[in-house]
Amino acid sequence: MVRTGLFLAIVVLAGTSGELLMAHAMKRAARTETVVAPGVGSLLKLGLRHRAMWMSLALQTLSFFSFLALLSWADLSFIVPATALNYVVGAAGSALFLREQVDRMRWAGVLLVCIGVAVMCASEL
Repeated sequence: MVRTGLFLAIVVLAGTSGELLMAHAMKRAARTETVVAPGVGSLLKLGLRHRAMWMSLALQTLSFFSFLALLSWADLSFIVPATALNYVVGAAGSALFLREQVDRMRWAGVLLVCIGVAVMCASEL
């Protein structure tokens, strides 16, 4: 159970941190160029110039392979709902690190996700 908790934490924290870093890199890249449909490729090229994008890819890779390891020893019916904690970490990270405005309705949704994951985890005990 400790191993499952550790790898679940890696999946959630590494995956969401990677998403936050990718959002940061792409927002920085978008500041330098007007984003239109044909320019998406050049925007991606600009994004790949930022160290945050490469760190993002590394963290998301770590998250993916940790998720694969989890699948080898834990039930899918436990793992997938538990990874919903990504929404909690994502909302908190976007508010703290990206300085995005997260309104009350989103926080209410985050609270509901927390309650759902807690109920699901309690059923595992």
